[in-house]
Amino acid sequence: MATIAVVGGTGTAGRMVVAEALRRGLEVRSISRRRPAPESPKRIPGADYITADVASGQGLPEALDGADLLIETLDAKSGAALKVLPATSGRLLRAAATAGVRRAVLLSIANAGQADYGYYKVQAARARQYQRATVPTAVIAATQFHDLVAGIFSSGARYGLVPVIRGVSFQPIATADVAGALVDAAMEEGVGSAALHSTRIIGGPEVLTMRQLVGQWKTATGRKGMTTPLPLPGSLGRFLREGGNLVPENTYGTITFSQWLESLAD
Repeated sequence: MATIAVVGGTGTAGRMVVAEALRRGLEVRSISRRRPAPESPKRIPGADYITADVASGQGLPEALDGADLLIETLDAKSGAALKVLPATSGRLLRAAATAGVRRAVLLSIANAGQADYGYYKVQAARARQYQRATVPTAVIAATQFHDLVAGIFSSGARYGLVPVIRGVSFQPIATADVAGALVDAAMEEGVGSAALHSTRIIGGPEVLTMRQLVGQWKTATGRKGMTTPLPLPGSLGRFLREGGNLVPENTYGTITFSQWLESLAD
């Protein structure tokens, strides 16, 4: 049985990866700075929870010792934690090489390298770390999660306004679908020198305008709030309006936004 280390395994994506790897019969280690309590929803039964600080490297050699495969789902939204992510990924890859990990996989964002926006530029820099690693690697670059889109609407609804960015569409994908792609990539065998480092771009099953998405969200959740068109200035707004976040030619996910919303009510 292969042992897979999921770095960031207590986060939103990480928990899904842990669950998917367990479903496939893998031995799973969830690595994070803090071990979740036994009753925490961040803990998936059957996984081994290990503490290590990837940013500093403390505890990392021990956490990776004996691991065959690795998936990194670490994330940060702003500040110093975001800025150090590329260096953190580099440290993780060097530790993985020393530990004899056979393959490492990174969760990234579709077309991040095309956006002149701080958060996306960091994700592109992390992907470059994987593309020049000494161990075989894969980058799974996904479109925005259903959770993110719903979170935008939910945040606005607290103040009675549900934002719709003018001229913007999304191709949201279920975290569970992304988890499947990550585990698939980790388990690929027979990687030759020509494919030492690979990238796969994946998107959700449908492209919808924000107005269409907010309509589905309101219907499913019963939440109120005035649908409010808003501008989004700057490089991110331009990137989104030009459809840089969309990859209709790389449809992978099977769970639509509407289906995902329905599952929350079950």
